[in-house]
Amino acid sequence: MPDHVKYPKNFDEFLDWFATEGLCRSYLESLKWPDGFECPRCGSKDSWRTERGLWHCRDCQHQTSVTVGTVFEGTRKSLRLWFHVMWLMMAHKTGLSAQGLCDVYEFGSYQTAWGWLHKLRSVMIRSGRERLQGRIEIDEAYVGGKHEGARGRGAEGKTLVIVAVEGAGGGTLGRVRFRCIPEITKQHAEKFVVDYVEPGSVIVTDGWKAYNELEALGYLHEPYVQRTGGDAALDQLNHVHLVISLLKRWLDGTHHGAVTSEHLQAYLDEFAFRFNRRLSTHRGMLFYRLVQQAVSTRPPGIKEFYHTKTQDVGGT
Repeated sequence: MPDHVKYPKNFDEFLDWFATEGLCRSYLESLKWPDGFECPRCGSKDSWRTERGLWHCRDCQHQTSVTVGTVFEGTRKSLRLWFHVMWLMMAHKTGLSAQGLCDVYEFGSYQTAWGWLHKLRSVMIRSGRERLQGRIEIDEAYVGGKHEGARGRGAEGKTLVIVAVEGAGGGTLGRVRFRCIPEITKQHAEKFVVDYVEPGSVIVTDGWKAYNELEALGYLHEPYVQRTGGDAALDQLNHVHLVISLLKRWLDGTHHGAVTSEHLQAYLDEFAFRFNRRLSTHRGMLFYRLVQQAVSTRPPGIKEFYHTKTQDVGGT
């Protein structure tokens, strides 16, 4: 493990590492500027810290804080509280609901607790992440909605999600990717594959026509028509079907199914973040990865989350 990857191994260490606001700030600075502070305006490393804890550039006189451009920008709460929430969020293997956060930390309102968790979910996707490779199973599922509705393509009141699962060899599951899409068309299917799957990989799908031209894009395509292929065809997609089942179980269990289509992508990102790191033996490593993401990305403000709409964007 690289020397710069440092995280508390357990909750006792966590309490020692982040006992003060200054220790929390120093940890953020070590992640945001691993080679020392660099002015975001002019790139100079010649700086000094003010009494207010800001970094002052000697060259251009610009002042900035470690929280600018991060999840923590503009927060009125302490970094210690943010760190505790993030540790708790990662310590629970199945995640944390807004009501659960209210019960533990007595947030002033459910809306505030939900906003904090949603901010953290929104930065769980890592820019520049590696594409899936090898044997990739892809399928779609309708997720959410108040009623069961119809099965298959066209379920009313639900959100369509396209899912990719990487095979890790030996029959085990590798990484996953998700995206909310308005409909399963050739355009949406191919964009998802190009964005998240390395060319040369084997793409395994059902017989839906949206995937028919993947080979022209540099992939090996193995379609299995389930109506005529029976159980043998279903077996070729058993990994992606398992992941879809686990996703729905997680949404119903941890969040009691109370996830709207406007915010579903962020929940998919959280599920993928957890699933792709499910073999990690240290909760501290998950905490480290989340803090790392939190200092590299500034999410929308809490109020903005209530006005966002589902788009064909995102991923994990």
